[in-house]
Amino acid sequence: MSETIRVKPTHDGTYTIYRGPVALISGLTRLQAERYEASIARQSRAALPPEA
Repeated sequence: MSETIRVKPTHDGTYTIYRGPVALISGLTRLQAERYEASIARQSRAALPPEA
């Protein structure tokens, strides 16, 4: 089971991406955060074995 990816806004108006309890990257705009999150999701799906 993979850890949940979350995007959370910060007090300064930027966004931080978390995988489980670990912050992966911070200081992003909302658009950057959404793109980064989508990129991680695509990579996770690509790593899964194909369904039969």
